[in-house]
Amino acid sequence: MKLMSGLLISCLLINPVLASKIVNIYAWGGEIPKKVLQQFEHETGIRVNFSTYDSNETMYAKLKASRHNVYDVILPSAYYVERMKKQGMLSKLKQSKLSNLSNLDPLFTQNEYDKGNHYSIPIIWGATGIFYNANWVKNPPDSWQALWQNHWRSQLLLLDDAREVFSIALMSLGYQPNDNNPNHIQAAYQKLLKLIPNIKLFSSDSIQAVIIDEDAIAGSAWNGDIYKAQLENKQINFVYPQEGYVIWIDCLAIPAHPPHPEEAYQFINFMLKPSTAAQIALQEGHAITNKKGKALLPRSIRNNPLVYPTPEVLKRGYFQRDIDDETIALYNRYWEQFKLAF
Repeated sequence: MKLMSGLLISCLLINPVLASKIVNIYAWGGEIPKKVLQQFEHETGIRVNFSTYDSNETMYAKLKASRHNVYDVILPSAYYVERMKKQGMLSKLKQSKLSNLSNLDPLFTQNEYDKGNHYSIPIIWGATGIFYNANWVKNPPDSWQALWQNHWRSQLLLLDDAREVFSIALMSLGYQPNDNNPNHIQAAYQKLLKLIPNIKLFSSDSIQAVIIDEDAIAGSAWNGDIYKAQLENKQINFVYPQEGYVIWIDCLAIPAHPPHPEEAYQFINFMLKPSTAAQIALQEGHAITNKKGKALLPRSIRNNPLVYPTPEVLKRGYFQRDIDDETIALYNRYWEQFKLAF
């Protein structure tokens, strides 16, 4: 009895210590598989509190409005890393705590938004291009400009995202997608107004279902969604437009003043493991930044130019960058007017 009582007392004393090992994660929905979180908990004994958001703007507004940060790890896109870094909203990373950092592809270690990865760790990436359904489209578009042709009337799906849609118009006019010139943005708005007759719907959440079910036969989409849609419908194809295209990167970062910093580093280091990166790629369909993880993927994925563009195609890509508040306000004002006109 004394032995059992001693064990019971020991358990009561130990449990609070075990329970204190927590990491609070705030991330995009659908980017970190549940199995990855469960595996992390199993390997480390750290409990994961996982919350999701549907846009960078939602995440940013929530952290900006909070008096006391409750999150240890967030998953902002690269251009929001740039914005939050400027505003002191991110912790500078102690790279000595990230032994798996060397697994990253060098392509993602020297980007202008966070050169040297001092505030963020890129995890997944992708590109925005043109999809089409070969059942219905016999002359596939190879440029953004082609979407203005009359035969697309009431046929196109566009991403429900101001920056993405304005990027289409800007590039079709010969400008870059990160342009902050008010005259160029106004010209892009006027260009988009002429596209309205060809638009069938806007969507960002259920793109795969819309495309697989052939509710839209062409339009703009993220390559990862098209890769997964193609597995269900072989008639779905994807084009990297001639004028260029946007490359997005989603990154792990630690907000300023995290409640559990050591657990945050353990989670990020776990995410940098090749096996973890490969699991994310296989389950979610996104391209990964982890060079060693990519090597673990089946050849049909790692050599698929839809998911991983060739070096020649990559030269046409533009990494999405932060723009100033005044320019964002201008985009938002035109976006509201554009959606009202639709």
